[in-house]
Amino acid sequence: MSESAKPLAGLKVVELGTLIAGPFCTRIMAEFGAEVIKVESPDGGDPLRQWRKIYEGTSLWWYVQARNKKSVTANLKHPDGREFVRRLIADADIVVENFRPGVLDKLGLGWETLHAEHPGLVMVRLSGFGQSGPYKDQPGFGAVGESMGGLRYITGFPDRPPVRTGISIGDSIAALWGAIGALMALRHREVNGGQGQMVDVALYEAVFAMMESLVPEFDVGGFVRERTGNIMPGITPSNTHTTRDGKHVTIGANGDAIFKRFMQAIGRPDLADDPGLADNAGRDARRDEIYALVDAWCAQHDEGEVLAVLAAAEVPSSRVYSVVDMFADPQFIARQMFASAKLPDGREFKLPGIIPKLSATPGETNWIGPELGAHTDEVLASLGYDSARIAELRANGAV
Repeated sequence: MSESAKPLAGLKVVELGTLIAGPFCTRIMAEFGAEVIKVESPDGGDPLRQWRKIYEGTSLWWYVQARNKKSVTANLKHPDGREFVRRLIADADIVVENFRPGVLDKLGLGWETLHAEHPGLVMVRLSGFGQSGPYKDQPGFGAVGESMGGLRYITGFPDRPPVRTGISIGDSIAALWGAIGALMALRHREVNGGQGQMVDVALYEAVFAMMESLVPEFDVGGFVRERTGNIMPGITPSNTHTTRDGKHVTIGANGDAIFKRFMQAIGRPDLADDPGLADNAGRDARRDEIYALVDAWCAQHDEGEVLAVLAAAEVPSSRVYSVVDMFADPQFIARQMFASAKLPDGREFKLPGIIPKLSATPGETNWIGPELGAHTDEVLASLGYDSARIAELRANGAV
């Protein structure tokens, strides 16, 4: 597909972010055709370049998180570096940043300044606690947002301390809200007079927004949701069970008709026809009994047999997938959830496919995360800097 055919083609996005929340937000835009120019420090660039598993000196995560982006270097402590960024932003549609509030303002790149110079600009600001309030100046990573936003309190088992999910989910959720907010702000700009606006996303609020019925249940009934392990109180049965061969299977049979099929499939027609279990309220009142019998049934069968029986009965279920399972799974393969690309040394590797799947203008990977500053000269030249001036900027440490 040509670049001009992609849904965000023609948008220019400047990323002033590092690590996860800001860069993931712009990654989504880059995957669907926006020109994303990532501004990095000349001194090593985004720390994500060195996070987790390293291949030939560069993080494999980096190659995914920065795909389709252009990397330029600019020293924001140098006046010429700041001038480069100001000129870069001059014709941008969106700026995404995840500095602590106040940092960009001290550099002359804050919202009030940029909005006055470029009234149509949309600025997405991702931070731990938002741009206002008593906590705004405190540092706040995703772990803090997950804790304050309520997710960690309810995650885990009741007899153990709270646990985290296995990924930086708070940052990723905030990134999604940032991308959604940016597109809403662009839509407003298009139809309501051309003014841009600031999109203020706090990590703790991004997580808090996902907390389902937590607020009204507490406000109306004084109910405090606690850790409940793998079950979901009030919705039964929905749990994870261990099979005879030591695998784990998640079963969601909380629909009334599904429950009847489930009980018949595991040899308990008496419970399928029990009027006391005909609705969710009745099942939830007897959840310990139900989960005990499901645990016992799963423990008598290997994973393959459990999944086959439940599939035949049309009971929603799944193995708990590791990445090994994903690579071999026909659904992942059929849906093209593994894209292929080449590392700088020519080695082919897999990276995640792109979602959402648009039927006419899907996203794609045009190139993987670039080397630090790979596009600096190209972008400087596009802004009118000649070769002598570019050489001067390099010599004085501005880029």
